[in-house]
Amino acid sequence: MITAQTVFGAFAESAARWPDRPFLNVLPETAEIYGIDTGEITYAEALKTVQDHVAEIEAAGYVKGQRVMVLLENRPSYFLWWLAFNALGISVVPVNPDLRAAEMEYMIGHGEPVLALSLASRADELRSAAEAAKVQMPVVTLGDPLPRAVTTEAIAARTGDAEAALLYTSGTTGQPKGCILTDEYFTEAGRWYSTATGVCALNTDGERMITPLPIFHMNAMAFSFMAMVAVGGCLTALDRFHPRSWWDSVRRSRATCLHYLGVMPSMLMGAEPCAEDRNHSVRFGFGAGIDPKLHAPFEERFGFALTEAWAMTETGAGATICANREPRNVGTSCIGWPQDTVEARLVDDSGADADQGELLVRHAGSDPRKGFFAGYFKNPDATDEAWEGGWFHTGDIVRRAADGTMYFVDRKKNVIRRSGENIAAVEVESVLARHPAIAGVAVAAVPDEIRGDEVFACIIAKDAANPQLAEEITTWCLTQLAYYKAPGYIAFVDELPVTATQKLQRAVLKARAAELLTDPQTVDTRHLKKRSAA
Repeated sequence: MITAQTVFGAFAESAARWPDRPFLNVLPETAEIYGIDTGEITYAEALKTVQDHVAEIEAAGYVKGQRVMVLLENRPSYFLWWLAFNALGISVVPVNPDLRAAEMEYMIGHGEPVLALSLASRADELRSAAEAAKVQMPVVTLGDPLPRAVTTEAIAARTGDAEAALLYTSGTTGQPKGCILTDEYFTEAGRWYSTATGVCALNTDGERMITPLPIFHMNAMAFSFMAMVAVGGCLTALDRFHPRSWWDSVRRSRATCLHYLGVMPSMLMGAEPCAEDRNHSVRFGFGAGIDPKLHAPFEERFGFALTEAWAMTETGAGATICANREPRNVGTSCIGWPQDTVEARLVDDSGADADQGELLVRHAGSDPRKGFFAGYFKNPDATDEAWEGGWFHTGDIVRRAADGTMYFVDRKKNVIRRSGENIAAVEVESVLARHPAIAGVAVAAVPDEIRGDEVFACIIAKDAANPQLAEEITTWCLTQLAYYKAPGYIAFVDELPVTATQKLQRAVLKARAAELLTDPQTVDTRHLKKRSAA
């Protein structure tokens, strides 16, 4: 159980209690990709490295309240440097390695870091981006001495809890927002996970977690890392998800638990069953977004539960909802029940309470923002808007059953309104994904003069695509869904716009659908959508 007030403090507590336990683990396949050593590092060894980093940072003149960009992918050195900066009250700005010049220029100009710690292969890009942003930000690569600090200005200094990280959203609906994440945000994540009960309960006997999720995202940085710190466990962070070698990695890591996103179970279920499917030590998986139709078959085949949960970068552990106890209602998009520490409401477009509507959340008790982000940096208006009325507005549409169980429907902005009917894009995508000719699909709204919106499907076909296949897909969809939910247009594409965490970039998708609407290769299937079609 974490009692410390900072990320480094929590780690130091565990290092004192379990010095000889493994803390971070690098598998041979990850070591080969990154060109680093394989094997485990203990808590005591990690603490020594962190203390050496602290001394170097202090000697270079960096001070509490400053920010440092970190572009190290999923290397274990990321965690060790973060702990060192945190020990001195210096905030980190994790960088998605998929970002390029314009995106990095925006982050540098917005976040105003005083230093960047980078891979050698990306250092020149960061220097150019800093120059374009007119920010004096030295860039240093791993293994080189830190340059002398060029300023003692503390841009991240605030009253109240100290900033531990500035995490940027994916920016799917405009410029990314910088989420201020405090030490409390991270320590609360560790406390939440280490005290969770039911399916995803952890123990202090030596848990081992494996994750392929990116460290610059809140899941791996807050929940995976802080959970293992809290219980004295060992974290194996892969460079990314490799479907073909995944189970070999799981076995080599001796993982007792793992983290996932919905795309992972789908890919793993696509492989042929084999005798090794249950040859592992995993007790549970923790994640979100599994295709409901695959949930039960996955658990049956691989022999452990996948615990679906809901959270956002902004909510952290302050309002996590998790289906960690029975009945989990497997196969129904169930996200569980709010705990006693979480207050939740569902409201319709008028703001009235409803059984299905936008999810509003806050922490129960005297501090409704406990465990949440501290706000959007340089954007107090957006922060106030998100917290309108004293509730955090999530933008997610959720349905609540009579017994209080909650089911995820879709993002509010993804709801397609056709002739007065609300259509969840994710529902249509889930059905279309079952069609044997479809390898990937994303659905968006396009304008319709008569009906308001129409359903537009971007589809990656497994084989050759043609207008006949488009009509076959729509006809089949009409047997699975209400007629108005079926695609009115189908465009066959080579790829879908996704973020580094494999989330659809909905704003990009919507713009692309609008462009494809006038493409002669797009197939108009609206004539098939009739009430009697099914």
